[in-house]
Amino acid sequence: MEISAIFFLIALLLLVSVYLYAPFMERARRVSILESQEVSALMAERDRIINSLQELDFDHKLGKIPAEDYPDQRAELLQKGTDVLKKLDAASLHDSASDEKVTARIEKAASARRADSSAKAVKVSDDEIESMLAARRKNQKGKSAGFCPKCGKAVLVEDRFCPSCGKSLK
Repeated sequence: MEISAIFFLIALLLLVSVYLYAPFMERARRVSILESQEVSALMAERDRIINSLQELDFDHKLGKIPAEDYPDQRAELLQKGTDVLKKLDAASLHDSASDEKVTARIEKAASARRADSSAKAVKVSDDEIESMLAARRKNQKGKSAGFCPKCGKAVLVEDRFCPSCGKSLK
């Protein structure tokens, strides 16, 4: 057998093996995309619950929510938030350490800015708040692009089409 025939046979075997291995690579990529979409949806749910808690607190302070209903509603929202955070931790794709630090610092600064905050509140300048927000945005960049305008499901920055309904996002 000639040396060129051996090289041709090796090249042919290599091409066939790459062709047969390609579907496995595609499946792994699809699994990672589904996992990142799940994490994005959980983070969107977390943000929605946080906003609901803030609105509930604000409405209670304005007197729109009866005092007897407020603790139950707040406890229910906190339980939902806890469940979402547990799911995020289970996914283990969420960098909770740095995100929680930044979130805690932002919450601390926001409480300092509230007119009704206690005397224990830490004084933080506007520049420090802006730097904390910039750090938070940097951590969140590339994770979630918001929601599909058609079906309302969470989408990622790299998505060109909604993974749920197929609507073009660009």
